[in-house]
Amino acid sequence: MGPDEQQPLGRAEREEPTLGQRIEGHFQGKVLAGLMQLVPILVTVFVLAFIIGHTDGFIRPLPFVKDRPWDLPGVGLIGIIVVFYLIGLFVSVAVGRRTMGVMSFVLTKIPVVKTIFGVTEQATTILASDYNFSRVVFLEWPREGMVAIGFVTGRAFSQTGGHSLAIIYIPTVPNPTSGNMAFVNEDDLFETDLSVEDAIKLIFSGGIVLPERLAMARLPRDVEKKEREFIGRFETRPE
Repeated sequence: MGPDEQQPLGRAEREEPTLGQRIEGHFQGKVLAGLMQLVPILVTVFVLAFIIGHTDGFIRPLPFVKDRPWDLPGVGLIGIIVVFYLIGLFVSVAVGRRTMGVMSFVLTKIPVVKTIFGVTEQATTILASDYNFSRVVFLEWPREGMVAIGFVTGRAFSQTGGHSLAIIYIPTVPNPTSGNMAFVNEDDLFETDLSVEDAIKLIFSGGIVLPERLAMARLPRDVEKKEREFIGRFETRPE
């Protein structure tokens, strides 16, 4: 190797970032964070404006609306709410549930349509599943030393051993509608103060939308100890 050739610097020998690089990194990080916070709002506003605009175009020309005092921009929103309310009433009775079941069965048999319907149904189920997920945990998955996020969906109790198993749903990223299920001893779980909502945002974003901080604790393996083993409180930041 000639005198002018340099070996690659090791991690410990790399130069510290300059002030300009730190400012650039700070600026890019804040822009990305602002964008991630603003995109859901913009998408929501766009979708609502699109739906209300089309429903206004359908409802306002109707005879009982046109040129009446309630013929105003945005009346389509009231129409949407009324339709959702009527559908909710309909599916709350046995006839409505059977009708929706038949419609779902038919849609799952149509090529291409069944794929779109299935993915949409699973996504809405996940988004509305706060009451099905009792809490968020971490567990060593898929191997020891690697920690994955999971949702507790239930528990199974031993009639003889006196211990319990937690039923954990381990979602895939960024599509939580698929994942794995595991039965895990309670003392093998890492407890956390991360909420279900924050965990779902974390999964959908692929780790970009991070909570500001989270704490982790582990149940004691010694049954005589009742206090959790505190792992630490971590402050998160994007790379």
